[in-house]
Amino acid sequence: MTIGGKAPIIVQSMTNTDTADIGGTVAQVKALARAGSELVRVTVNNDESAAAVPHIRERLDAMNISTPLVGDFHFNGHKLLKAHPACAQALSKLRINPGNVGRGSKRDPQFADMIETACKYSKPVRIGVNWGSLDQDLLTRMMDENSKLAAPLAARDVMREAIVVSALDSAKRAESLGLKSDMIVISAKVSGVQDLISVYRNLAARCTYPLHLGLTEAGMGSKGIVASTAAMGVLLQQGIGDTIRVSLTPEPGGDRTQEVIVAQEILQTMGLRAFTPMVIACPGCGRTTSTYFQELAQKIQNHIRHRMPEWRKRHTGVEDMSVAVMGCVVNGPGESKHANIGISLPGTGENPVAPVYEDGAKTVTLKGDRIAEEFQELVERYIERTYSRNPS
Repeated sequence: MTIGGKAPIIVQSMTNTDTADIGGTVAQVKALARAGSELVRVTVNNDESAAAVPHIRERLDAMNISTPLVGDFHFNGHKLLKAHPACAQALSKLRINPGNVGRGSKRDPQFADMIETACKYSKPVRIGVNWGSLDQDLLTRMMDENSKLAAPLAARDVMREAIVVSALDSAKRAESLGLKSDMIVISAKVSGVQDLISVYRNLAARCTYPLHLGLTEAGMGSKGIVASTAAMGVLLQQGIGDTIRVSLTPEPGGDRTQEVIVAQEILQTMGLRAFTPMVIACPGCGRTTSTYFQELAQKIQNHIRHRMPEWRKRHTGVEDMSVAVMGCVVNGPGESKHANIGISLPGTGENPVAPVYEDGAKTVTLKGDRIAEEFQELVERYIERTYSRNPS
């Protein structure tokens, strides 16, 4: 997998299972991969999890799931990689946090051990700085130096600069130890939107390493989605970012794949990549007092996401398709004509019929109790008729 340059922006995710639970982790990686995650990071924090990684890789390979696994190491990664060489071999990439790879006299040799392992097994490395675990020796030194200036910077500005310096110095150190520059990816995770934008603009101006974007600890629900979209949208629009992850806190018992879907939708709505047909639906108003069109829009969107893995295998270009589900006569026919296939449902007081448009032309009018099912069948037939089949 190529990251950076003109390669597509990659969608990443991370499991929240105990990696030592092989079955549970395999199941979650499978779900994330099915949702469209192109890299999945797993926690490797003890001997049990390190020993499990090769078995996880074997089971995934047996299921024809080739999604690369990234090992997330903190504090003891140098020991785990040395004790479990099969773990290093099974992983596609190592994530090293320079803020907690070791302090004082231990930092350099422990960092060197991990880089040497990466070189030995030809594994790329993500140098992932996080302001929640920033190298305190570096930060203290920079704060002291700043305090001696005639016009010292604000503490927040010093912290932002320390994040950048930590990432770039660690990358240079990795290169001096033999890791090629094209095997290095940098991330600099913060939880504030403006902080993220500032740090990544600075990084992009000062290096050519591929950059992994993500707002860490983004939060739950709409807050996490809005914050991640606001921060990454600005950077992506400026051409900054080669991989992304939306770090959502799932609802209790919630679906981990939501973070993949949101990341895909950020890229797709910005026109940077296409993953699945986009459903255009009106927000509703006083003309649409029935909830029927909302229920239909939800059914269609769920149907598309469920069917997309199979469509992707069988057809070329389905991800570029647009589907409109509209609620009344005001904008319904027009929006439906703009979409590849669209349906305009009757609003309050309108005739109980729903015209369907395909590529701008009205093809059929639906009525009765099976409009949803009949429209789904029309979508299936449209795909079969319009998009060429992949070679079997």
